[in-house]
Amino acid sequence: MTGVDVGYEIPSRDFRITRETLVRYAGASGDFNVIHWNERIAHEVGLPDVIAHGMLTMGMAIQVVTDWCEDPSALVDYGCRFTRPVVVPDDGVDRKSTRLNSSHLVISYAVFCLKKK
Repeated sequence: MTGVDVGYEIPSRDFRITRETLVRYAGASGDFNVIHWNERIAHEVGLPDVIAHGMLTMGMAIQVVTDWCEDPSALVDYGCRFTRPVVVPDDGVDRKSTRLNSSHLVISYAVFCLKKK
């Protein structure tokens, strides 16, 4: 990574999220909250459909940054604020997917240079 000017935009990236993605993430993370797999419950709590796990979308968002800076250890802090759910529809055969992209994510940065001595 080289110097970056204020206003620079890192390359965008799309992520495909399907119901299978949610099942795999739930197994890996242990997060089996029913809003991530049960449409009826999701609707009962006011969601439009099953939604992606927040930590899954957070991980995908930061992957864009770590891929761009080429050194994941250069990232010393990271936080996020979830402003709306990422809905993942199902058509019965898992052909539908949601693309997580810049319409879902806005990433703001505070950049600090730590001088090595």
